Amino acid sequence: MTDTDETPRGRRVTRDTGARVTTAWSLAAKAAPGTLVAFVLLTLATGGLPVVTALLTKLILDHLVAGASTGTLTGLGLCLAAVGVVTGAAPQVGQYLRAELDRRVGLLMQDRLFTAVDGFVGLERFENPHFLDRLRLAQQTAGGTPNETVSGALGLVRAAVTLTGFVGSLLVLSPVLTGLVLVAGVPVLCAEIALSRRRARMMWDIGPAERRELFYNDLLSSMEAAKEVRLFGIGGFLRGRMLAERRTSDAAKRAVDRREVRAQAGLGLLAALISGCGLVWAVGAARSGDLSPGDVTLFVAAVAGVQGALATLALEVARTHQALLLLDHYLAVTTAGPDLPLAAAPRPLPALSGGIELRDVWFRYSDAHPWILRGVSLHIPHGRALALVGLNGAGKSTLVKLLCRFYDPTRGAILWDGVDLREVDVTAYRRRLSVVFQDYMHYDMTAAENIALGDLDALHDDQRLRAAAERAGIHEKLADLPHGYRTLLSRIFFTRPEGDGAQSGVMLSGGQWQRLALARAFLREGRDLMILDEPSAGLDAAAEHEIHAALCGHRGDRTGLLISHRLSAVRDADRIVVLKDGLIAEQGSHDALMALDGEYARLFTLQATGYRTDGEPVGAEPGAAWS
Repeated sequence: MTDTDETPRGRRVTRDTGARVTTAWSLAAKAAPGTLVAFVLLTLATGGLPVVTALLTKLILDHLVAGASTGTLTGLGLCLAAVGVVTGAAPQVGQYLRAELDRRVGLLMQDRLFTAVDGFVGLERFENPHFLDRLRLAQQTAGGTPNETVSGALGLVRAAVTLTGFVGSLLVLSPVLTGLVLVAGVPVLCAEIALSRRRARMMWDIGPAERRELFYNDLLSSMEAAKEVRLFGIGGFLRGRMLAERRTSDAAKRAVDRREVRAQAGLGLLAALISGCGLVWAVGAARSGDLSPGDVTLFVAAVAGVQGALATLALEVARTHQALLLLDHYLAVTTAGPDLPLAAAPRPLPALSGGIELRDVWFRYSDAHPWILRGVSLHIPHGRALALVGLNGAGKSTLVKLLCRFYDPTRGAILWDGVDLREVDVTAYRRRLSVVFQDYMHYDMTAAENIALGDLDALHDDQRLRAAAERAGIHEKLADLPHGYRTLLSRIFFTRPEGDGAQSGVMLSGGQWQRLALARAFLREGRDLMILDEPSAGLDAAAEHEIHAALCGHRGDRTGLLISHRLSAVRDADRIVVLKDGLIAEQGSHDALMALDGEYARLFTLQATGYRTDGEPVGAEPGAAWS
């Protein structure tokens, strides 16, 4: 049996059901082998308990009618009581085993899922809505879908054991009714499988609506958005959007539920008619002496047992089938492979000595998007400071993404001392970089951890952390926090310092967070290339000057790339490159570009106007050098 599914790019693929089942069982066996064996044995044992109970009840009734001895009846009664004890205890034990299996398998699957996600070296999949929908379903699947498959398979076996026992008993009493009961179960099975397919498809279809609902939910409940939500009075608007998305997904779920109710009601009516007819026949047979009272009891139990087993069989097949369909999302993520081509035999990456070259680089995010870079050729010499300037949308941050190899050029190449970045190990390459991104992260961790994330080798090296913080001008602020560098920089979690009760953390200002991001970059000492994307955008003029002086000292003779809208910060760079509409419009020193009287001179003059007093030359604009 096979099923088709869609990849994030829409390509149809076929997965074998047997492979899915094997994967689910192997995950359970890997995560909790002992628990799985106990769960299997208990499930199989409980499958025969209803049949044993019905047979013992028949024997007791028949022996009572026949006047059997007290000892015989007592022995049968004790056996029936023992079966009852096991029947009563089995669900609780099974529930515990299932919960433990869920916990262990969920932990293993979560580890494998995010190991796979961490293996995506680029960013394209994180900007793909189809992939994000699949990732969300994969995260839900990791919560227990393999166990749904295991439980479903065991439920099938248990139902089959019960069914076999009752069918054997029913065949002795009435072969015709046995056939009718079994045939009536076929529509149930078909309907449940069809409904499981529809439900799995519905979950995929409503994925975008559920993600948008979560987006609005986060806006309404997050600290980052709380100020604007209240100031602009947009809470009602966002709540309306959130509820609209919720109604959309609820409507899809409701449609499937209604279809399921209609199907099950009709099939339940069919089962009731067959059961009623069988009961009428059994009463008539008992009156004519063809059946004993025990036979009637067994017949009633057998009909109910067969119908119940068939219904359980159909439900377990449907549940297992739906779980296997959802498991495809998990498998699609964990088996997706690299998102960027990786060299089979990576070339060694020597320390940078010549420089980095962008050779006729073109880039766009997809065929449906416009070109961001259009034939950029640029050389960044080793040991020199190059500044990149331009208006918003010129392609500056995209160029940074390419240099970090979050994407590969659509055309052209980026070379490190003549070696194409696609030919080297991406992890080894990134260890050569120190980067501060324009959209740097705020981590809800301690101050020490926020810095140490730049180089985890320094996580417990207080001296290195302090040196990086001092260079970024944030040490005194961190040292004055309630618990120094161990203070939690968040108000969404509690911290429990020794001897104190639960406390919330503290928050830094925007400029202080930016200094913390710079400290992360300073921690990465000895890197060949330092990239700074608007490193002082949130700082005042004095802080900007201080930071750029620190950057100059930290960079030393290493290669540097600075991106800034504040042209005063780049005027002393060895070379300034002006990017416009994805092309290099101008390049040269500050003085040369000013003499050229082109785009750079125009932008510099516009910015300098705000600083000048009447009669003061443009070149006198205060600023921080970076060279």
